[in-house]
Amino acid sequence: MKGQKSGETGGRLFLVAAPIGNLEDISLRALRVLKEADVIACEDTRQTQKLLRHYQIQKKLISYHEHNEMTQAPELVIELEQGARVALVSDAGMPVISDPGHRLVALCLRHKIPVVPVPGATALVAALAASGMPSEEFLFVGFLPSRAGERRRKLAELAPQTRTMVFYEAPHRLADMLHDALDVLGNRPAVVAREVTKLHEEFSRGSLEELGAEFTRRAPRGEITVLIGAANNAAPRPAAAQVPLTQRVEEIMREHNVDQKAALKQAARERGLSKRDAYRDLLKHRI
Repeated sequence: MKGQKSGETGGRLFLVAAPIGNLEDISLRALRVLKEADVIACEDTRQTQKLLRHYQIQKKLISYHEHNEMTQAPELVIELEQGARVALVSDAGMPVISDPGHRLVALCLRHKIPVVPVPGATALVAALAASGMPSEEFLFVGFLPSRAGERRRKLAELAPQTRTMVFYEAPHRLADMLHDALDVLGNRPAVVAREVTKLHEEFSRGSLEELGAEFTRRAPRGEITVLIGAANNAAPRPAAAQVPLTQRVEEIMREHNVDQKAALKQAARERGLSKRDAYRDLLKHRI
């Protein structure tokens, strides 16, 4: 198979890492690529314009985000096939990583258009390096589902992990995410990294229980990265969604001193089930 050479002339797509907060966290190479690009495709033109103005770069900008990828990707490929140099930039960090761009990259490769990464700052790596958590092996998960049931099911899949797990999370969902992680994974060590590289950068370290309580008391703001370590005990707590429903209901009744109805409601919420479906499942396993 013939490989691509990034030094060749002709149309090509550059994946340019943008600063994750501090505008000085951009490479000289990235600035050169942006200056030489024929067009810059960006997640939010207003956000990218701030960066370009700071470095006195004037270029044609087009909007490229998750809602218009289907139509914009083919249009950009046409320009690339005609010899254009296109720089893809997300609001912060590396394009494609928990950001739009995969569809365009796949389409370029299908059309044999070179794709050139221009690396730079990434929130997950910066947060991991400064977290103090084990980093020899780690798992980057990105954003968990926004719905509680789906989020808990995903966490249940991750329960056997012994590596440090790295997540991105929205500020308004942080407390719920930490509480769900505590319920499903047990009380593991964790770090909440907020506004990394920015003026109000903050690292909050503790257990999932401590951090859940902290961010229930105070509403966080800004960009958030959450890191969760392995269970402290040799035998980690089984994930809620992995045990039989009847067993989980009995556990909740015993742990929280509630009746069966309340326990069934919580168990259903953990698994993303309606109360009716959970009740049917309970009856089925008791026959």
